[in-house]
Amino acid sequence: MRGWPVLILTGAPGVGKTTVAGLLADRADRAVHLESDRFFQFIRAGYIEPWKRESREQNRLVMRTVAETAAAFASAGYFTIIDGIVLPRWFFEPMRDSLRAAGLDVAYAVLRAPLELCMARAQEREDQPPGSRPVIEQLWTEFADLDSLEPHAIDVAAKTPDQVAELVLKTLRSGALDA
Repeated sequence: MRGWPVLILTGAPGVGKTTVAGLLADRADRAVHLESDRFFQFIRAGYIEPWKRESREQNRLVMRTVAETAAAFASAGYFTIIDGIVLPRWFFEPMRDSLRAAGLDVAYAVLRAPLELCMARAQEREDQPPGSRPVIEQLWTEFADLDSLEPHAIDVAAKTPDQVAELVLKTLRSGALDA
């Protein structure tokens, strides 16, 4: 997969991003799976929950740091997958532009499943804070209408993680996810 674009794999909480990203990375000889959520954990003091309005600058910094890290790995020849909530209206363009500025090609894939399926999966997680349903619903809504990015949506509702990984690879190879 050398020479492949940096893949931004996104979607609502519970849609299967992390599982699919891991499967994709496991299929390559050299791959990096960057879980962007982990970058928020590096902030030890002054952390603001990323869904709050006042977190905008923090979120931009985290996404810029993720993009810079991804660029370093991709430039070294790793198939690089960024897994996280890369919102189309907030974070996608700055992340894409940062990666392009580093001379890299970029692909964007939005995994989609019905809200109730995402909600059920997200609620099964032990680390899910109480009262997160409105946050999950808000984030799910952000991916419901992608406007010009609609061709980047991949319906995953009735598929196994392996089937989704294969579909993402097939779509990636076709160039349909190029951003």
